[in-house]
Amino acid sequence: MKNNIKSIKISGAEAVIHSLLAEGVVLIYGYPGGAIMPIYDELYKFQEKLQHVLTRHEQGAAHAAQGYARTSGRVGVAVATSGPGATNLVTGIADAQIDSTPIVCITGQVASNLLGSDAFQETDIIGISTPVTKWNYQITKASEIPSILSKAFYIAKSGRPGPVLIDITKDAQFEEFDFKYEHCRGIRSYKPVPDLNIDLLKDAAEIINKAKKPMIVWGQGVVLGQAEEILKEFIEHSGIPAVWTILGASAIPTSHPLNKGMVGMHGNYGPNILTNECDVLIAIGMRFDDRVTGKLETYAKQAKVIHFEIDPAEINKNVYADVAVLGDCKISLKKIIPLINQDAYSSWIYRFDSLMEIENEKVIKNDLFPTKKGLTMGESIRIINKYTKGDAVIVTDVGQHQMVACRYTNFIKSKSNITSGGLGTMGFALPAAIGAKMGAPGRQVITIIGDGGFQMTIQELGTIFQTKIAVKIVVLNNGFLGMVRQWQQMFFDKRYASTEMVNPDFVKIAKGYYIDAERVSERNNLDAAVSRMLSSDKPYFLEICVEKEDNVFPMIPTGASVSDIRLS
Repeated sequence: MKNNIKSIKISGAEAVIHSLLAEGVVLIYGYPGGAIMPIYDELYKFQEKLQHVLTRHEQGAAHAAQGYARTSGRVGVAVATSGPGATNLVTGIADAQIDSTPIVCITGQVASNLLGSDAFQETDIIGISTPVTKWNYQITKASEIPSILSKAFYIAKSGRPGPVLIDITKDAQFEEFDFKYEHCRGIRSYKPVPDLNIDLLKDAAEIINKAKKPMIVWGQGVVLGQAEEILKEFIEHSGIPAVWTILGASAIPTSHPLNKGMVGMHGNYGPNILTNECDVLIAIGMRFDDRVTGKLETYAKQAKVIHFEIDPAEINKNVYADVAVLGDCKISLKKIIPLINQDAYSSWIYRFDSLMEIENEKVIKNDLFPTKKGLTMGESIRIINKYTKGDAVIVTDVGQHQMVACRYTNFIKSKSNITSGGLGTMGFALPAAIGAKMGAPGRQVITIIGDGGFQMTIQELGTIFQTKIAVKIVVLNNGFLGMVRQWQQMFFDKRYASTEMVNPDFVKIAKGYYIDAERVSERNNLDAAVSRMLSSDKPYFLEICVEKEDNVFPMIPTGASVSDIRLS
């Protein structure tokens, strides 16, 4: 449906479908119910143009929409009914808000004359979702639908992306009006991309050119801004070593010689230690999350900080920036490259490499090539790398397996690392992998999950069975809530309070959903099992039984400085 078309008289419910089609939406995730039924009735009529995926829980719909958005680069869409349907979306919405994922959630609501009366399945989803959405709005008149949905998509995908929720009363879905759709091109008082200040760019270049020990830290903003190639050019032109936050992983190939690893609580040894030795820290599309900075009072105090950022709210929020370059980093980096001198920084880069040798000897070698009898999470990732050659989308849940997967997975393409970063949502991975595969159907999608997180959204195996989406599911089963157990071991004298899991037979459950499945507990069977999984053109479930008390190192204890990172 194009702009400036002749208006047609249709119901509000049909207007929702036409609006989605006008925005180029081809796929939505959801779960029907009474207050959203008129929209589902219209959706039935348009199912050849707009595919609906029935998830088994509304949280799964939100996470699937996130996964789709993260791999496709488009806006994900989730639909739910009022009351519990709407509130079940909130965890996924909150996850999308803190990780800057563009999704539009549409919820049904009781009729407008019942608002505020505690009617059946009435919940104030606008009040509930306000803190965790970029914008939300309740529609009570059908005539508002096209303009509000157009605005919703514009807000969700522009500037720093995020989730938008639109709540539509049931009477507005039935009401008829003259429909005409116009794409939102801008909103007064909303400026999604700040103007670039060239003088500040010159100031940043001057500081960088005087540096002896500069370090680049990039985050997901590079991926969201489609600035991967220009970042690579900036790194190669300047010769500056670069490191990444967990959500920035895969923007630059893992094998790039100036890619020096991950920062943060379970990041690499060198990047964390050298954060407090660099003389210039260049932050690009990252927000100085506490898992990256550790103790703020000691974070990079010796360095001049240059912050490339699209969201003014992030400037000086956690870390003071000597120069803050606001704007689209794709444009900012392109303009600063001609101003930057080239340098090899040989002795400085040697520091990264020498610290990596220490980490390799004390940690990595034992993780990837263990001598102990039991299987490790690290060697599981190593075998997966062997078959994917780095050309796969890895979707991780939250916990030890997440840190191991992000540390050891080889990436050669951007948009290959899909994880719950800021909110740390257990249960994210399985439904997100469904969306990720549908957003990148030509790519191998492997989800790595712990036995705890898997059981939080295990019902989405039903969605995989019904859709036949060829997601590969790997559960690293250590019989514990592993990350919490590690903390209990290190800081609570091994008092494993409520962290040991008594698990069901996951293989039988997967087979109950008609998904090919197997379990591996012996090292000599691992390679062949991974090969079988990845050669299958169907969904596949692989449970890998790993060491129960394996810990993830390096580690920065909570509240400690990045310099206090531990190798054991």
